[in-house]
Amino acid sequence: QVQLVESGGGLVQAGGSLRLSCAASGTIFTINVMGWYRQAPGEQRELVATVTSGGNTNYADSVKGRFTISRDNAKNTVTVYLQMNSLKAEDTAVYYCYAKIQVSSRVSFRDYWGQGTQVTVSL
Repeated sequence: QVQLVESGGGLVQAGGSLRLSCAASGTIFTINVMGWYRQAPGEQRELVATVTSGGNTNYADSVKGRFTISRDNAKNTVTVYLQMNSLKAEDTAVYYCYAKIQVSSRVSFRDYWGQGTQVTVSL
């Protein structure tokens, strides 16, 4: 069974910083892409940033230059981080960790999601 456990959300003033973490654990053969999505009230879930197993990154235009995604491929636990700087009120949302995981060489990759962590940026 695969779990994505997030931490690091909270309340911060505009211009401040937060760091989100997401650890993947369980029966995992390999992880392809990991990343973060967010969903604000009344809005659709949107991509924030992704990082591949090879280290290639992709960012939403709205966070480029402010957010940095990174990945730690440890032996038993793979962790993805999102360093968020110069936060704005419009960054307020629930942030969801995402991973494309293959649990066995005999099955296809599938998408997994964390439970979500609230990020609130006050003016």
